[in-house]
Amino acid sequence: MMFKLLIAIVPRGQCDAISQAAKAAGAPGGTILPGRGTAPNNILALLGFGDSSKEILLNVVPDSAEQRIRQAIHEEFEKKKGQAGVLFSIKVNSFIKSGSADDLCKEENIMNQENSYQMITAIINKGYAEDAMAAARSAGAGGGTVLGGRGTAREGDEKFFGVEIVPEKEMLMILAPSDKAAAIENAIKGLECFSKGGSGIIFTTNAQDFSLLGKK
Repeated sequence: MMFKLLIAIVPRGQCDAISQAAKAAGAPGGTILPGRGTAPNNILALLGFGDSSKEILLNVVPDSAEQRIRQAIHEEFEKKKGQAGVLFSIKVNSFIKSGSADDLCKEENIMNQENSYQMITAIINKGYAEDAMAAARSAGAGGGTVLGGRGTAREGDEKFFGVEIVPEKEMLMILAPSDKAAAIENAIKGLECFSKGGSGIIFTTNAQDFSLLGKK
């Protein structure tokens, strides 16, 4: 089975509604991150259309369900008159779910000339990002970036899914050479905190046109 990372960027306060619409259409639980928009020019900023609070909804969804979930998000968001947002997807090279013995998705040809780096993303329960980063370093990772977020689970989901629901999440993003990506994934997957069902997911995507900033 192949997967896509579906990303929606919308005004603050709108993610919960589109997340529930996505779940009703077959999406698994997602992760919501806070963010902000930036004004394209000073005139818009003066008119009150400058920096604005945003939310980012991340959902790893099966390829076969992507269009249905997209449609559900569009239909829900159209109810928000005067609001604007964006929705796009990225192909997932590998997808690992906590508590699972096998990778749910694994591309055999991850490494190639055009994509020599991979973005490894681990979404885990709050408090375990440092453990995950330490494991990643032991497998050859350099550094990473940690973002705070929250899950989209509702009251009652715990009984339905049979796993503990922890609303606070951390997202660890690691840019790594493609030939080290599998080892880094396996190092994080092997952590005790990742062995329990519902405690997190790991996925990778291609990092295209990679370059360093501030280096001569």
